[in-house]
Amino acid sequence: MFKLADRLEKIPPYLFAEIDAMKRKKLQEGVKVIDFGVGDPDLPTPEHIVEALKNAAEKVERQKYPSYEGMLSFRESVARFYRRRKGVNLDPESEVISLIGSKEGIAHLPLAFVNDGDYVLVPEPGYPVYYSSTLLADGVPYEMPLKEENKFLPDFQLIPDEIARKAKIMFLNYPNNPTAAVAPKEFIKEAIDFCIDNKIILAHDAAYSEITFDGYKAPSFLEFEDAFEVCVEFNSLSKTYNMTGWRIGFACGNRDILAGLLKVKTNVDSGVFEAIQEAAIAAMDGPDRVIEENCKVYQRRRDLLVEGLRDVGIDAEKPKATFYVWAKVGGSSIEFVKQLIDKAGIVATPGIGFGKSGEGFVRFALTRGEGVIEEAIDRLKTILHK
Repeated sequence: MFKLADRLEKIPPYLFAEIDAMKRKKLQEGVKVIDFGVGDPDLPTPEHIVEALKNAAEKVERQKYPSYEGMLSFRESVARFYRRRKGVNLDPESEVISLIGSKEGIAHLPLAFVNDGDYVLVPEPGYPVYYSSTLLADGVPYEMPLKEENKFLPDFQLIPDEIARKAKIMFLNYPNNPTAAVAPKEFIKEAIDFCIDNKIILAHDAAYSEITFDGYKAPSFLEFEDAFEVCVEFNSLSKTYNMTGWRIGFACGNRDILAGLLKVKTNVDSGVFEAIQEAAIAAMDGPDRVIEENCKVYQRRRDLLVEGLRDVGIDAEKPKATFYVWAKVGGSSIEFVKQLIDKAGIVATPGIGFGKSGEGFVRFALTRGEGVIEEAIDRLKTILHK
């Protein structure tokens, strides 16, 4: 009856509908489905954060409209977090704003800077919001393939000069979802220089920056020389503190880019509930052992899953960061995932769902306990005859 706007018609259809239907069918059949598909931590939010929310929610002054940019105390906490964790100095008054989760800020950034027909450079495979938010701003996504032979890093030399000149934003995401790749310092400096040379906003999605293993520490792009000229970094408490449902994140970096993003936000939302901001302060100012303990849990799960996948003949590397395993299965990733659901009751995410360069890979989320992972490996051994 009502026709969708052209910009919505351009957004690719929901690829996983058939997979979801198969999952529901298995559940209806009474199968205990093991779901490695969703990047939603099964670990609880630490108790001191929950208590901070409870206490703050009872304060009448926290029950009013919040400020658009976030409480100054929240932004000061972000600055302390970045100084402690990354060695980066931020001005909390002009170089930090609160977000209703980092996805919200990423999705609104193109609306602030992209005009009809402007290019946005997006990693492929990648988080779908980079692509869809560009279309919603009437921009043109230009995909940068992330190939295994290039360690899942884009090759800036492959971007035509005319595209680079017309590009307004480049999205990057390291540690990376879905590939779990990390970015060496030489690459980060190259990305910053490329964006400076071509007057492109460098939007770095750092949602997984604190989930690291084997002594690796993921750098902030803002650590690098001249980064503040072009870079804005999006971060989130979702993965770091098991707070996906709380919807609290932040953007930091170049003050002019943040001012543009804030102008969009003042017209489309009313800020983050201040009680949640107080809980976020308790998280970021709290003990770092919370992060360290999370990483230890995910590292044990990573080792168990990767070794189990290798035992059944699936090629998987141990990632240095994120809570994902990017397994190479060859052939159709969708058909492989369908086989997993149908024959073993296991759900994973087909790589093709993140972009055509993801074909041949499957993403497993480490958001299930060690006992569940062991059960999944046993089921895989049965269906793969290993």
